[in-house]
Amino acid sequence: KIEYRAVIKFFVLDGLTPTEIHPKLLKVYKDASPSLSTVKKWAALFKSGRTSLEDDHPREGCRKTATTSQNIQQVHDMVLDDRRVKMREIAEAISISKERIGNILHEELHMKK
Repeated sequence: KIEYRAVIKFFVLDGLTPTEIHPKLLKVYKDASPSLSTVKKWAALFKSGRTSLEDDHPREGCRKTATTSQNIQQVHDMVLDDRRVKMREIAEAISISKERIGNILHEELHMKK
């Protein structure tokens, strides 16, 4: 992404329009090139004075990690309280995914089913 943005910025500073830039990107990057609408968006940003190639707001998604020491301790305590507790029940109680619970049980606590 950064590479495409740098090329778009260069061409904008060189005076090219987005419709002139897009075919050049297609020629070099083929199917991996950004869409015309993306080129138009970034060209407009660079034309209005933007200098940074980075996203302003990186996408918000899931938390970076649910494998915190607090979550590990909660899982450990729940398993010790009831050895027959299901991963689904732990996941619902702690509000993290079953996959994270599985990871905590196997990788962090070295427990088996």
